[in-house]
Amino acid sequence: NELEIHSLIERASHPDVVEIILALPTTMEGDTTNFYIFRKLKDKPVRVTTLARGLAVGDDLEYTDEITLGRSLVNRVLYENSLGK
Repeated sequence: NELEIHSLIERASHPDVVEIILALPTTMEGDTTNFYIFRKLKDKPVRVTTLARGLAVGDDLEYTDEITLGRSLVNRVLYENSLGK
């Protein structure tokens, strides 16, 4: 909803707001909305992040779609960093 996005953009200008976490569905519509919001926030003094995407624990590669697998490869991390020290 455009009114809710406008309200979010206004709130992002508040000095206490340091980060906006985009957590919309992982669909074409969600990605498009995330990008729209990101563009609206680019001149605000906030960090814009999104939830990690990729393979879930217990997922089988055989049944994973190309987009999910591609994102998992692009956003891969060093193994030692995945250990949750």
